[in-house]
Amino acid sequence: MIYLDYSAHTPSYSEVLDCFCKYEKEFIGNANSAHFAGRSANEEIKKITKSIAQILGAEPDEIIYTSGASEANNLAIKGIARATRHTGKHIISTPLEHSSVSGPLTALQEQGYEIDLVDIKRDGRIDLEHLSELLRKDTVLIAVCAVDSELGTIQPVKEISELLKAFPNCRLHIDATQAVGKIPLSFEGIDTMSLSAHKFYGLNGSGILIKRKGLVVEPLIHGGASTTIYRSGTPTLALNASTEYALRQVNENFECKFKTVKEYNKFLRDKLSDYKNVRINSPENAVPHILNISVNGVKAKDFHSALDERGVCVSVKSACSVEGTPSRSVYAVSRDRKNALSSWRISLSHLTTKKELEEFLNIFNGCYRELTK
Repeated sequence: MIYLDYSAHTPSYSEVLDCFCKYEKEFIGNANSAHFAGRSANEEIKKITKSIAQILGAEPDEIIYTSGASEANNLAIKGIARATRHTGKHIISTPLEHSSVSGPLTALQEQGYEIDLVDIKRDGRIDLEHLSELLRKDTVLIAVCAVDSELGTIQPVKEISELLKAFPNCRLHIDATQAVGKIPLSFEGIDTMSLSAHKFYGLNGSGILIKRKGLVVEPLIHGGASTTIYRSGTPTLALNASTEYALRQVNENFECKFKTVKEYNKFLRDKLSDYKNVRINSPENAVPHILNISVNGVKAKDFHSALDERGVCVSVKSACSVEGTPSRSVYAVSRDRKNALSSWRISLSHLTTKKELEEFLNIFNGCYRELTK
């Protein structure tokens, strides 16, 4: 198997699994319980939360543990919208968003909210001038991904937050799911930010929403004590601990890991550019971990199937997208529906090897010759 789908899921570090098992065995008490075992678990959660907050540039009481980024996105978007419904019902987002962002926006639209999508420039970044034109006094939320999951485009989060200084009633939600471990992260100027551990070598079922202190959101889950009033449920110490460990690990030797992935990306770009029917959709300034390409005249699902039969794992759009529809991200950049239907994603990691990429290119060459003849 040649695994080139790290943006869909990363394998857990063995130390992360060890960490999970250690905490499951050592801390058997419910962190909400008043007895010794409960107090011990609660104190440990506080230590872990403090460490996570330091890594992410937040404060401990700004950390909300969730089941993943999908829940975090839903909590932020729906929670902000409902808490500010008397202020306004206008929300701005982009056509690049993951379904866990576009889905709750559609649900809110059906409840009477007005959703505007900001234009995307040819380099994959949002058009800040258009965003400025869309902003209104009744705009209560902007939801933007820090890094696009299909193209790898880095969005101008700092510039967006600067624009919002003139709109005090508008909140900024950043989906940072694809950003952790790929670019330096800052919570400055942001109101809520989501992430998911399984994207940075942690465990599935564990996510975080960072919520600016003092910001009120309406919970999705009510009832039952937890670490916060905004998300009920028994605290999961072992998952929280393993997420903290994964966060620390992914940020260690960051520059070295980034350099390795950048070299892999350039190697693939150079080799794939030799094929006349190949179009590279990811802009040059995208994160090197994501490389989106199209093969002219060949539907993405057909090329995906051919690679899959030969043991190569890649993605057609994000793993949570609707099958058989064009990539919204690629269409937004290329304005070419056929190209968007032909696009698929290679995603890399520092764990990828040069040998794997060479084997992939050999397999790709065979698939290309077969499907384009």
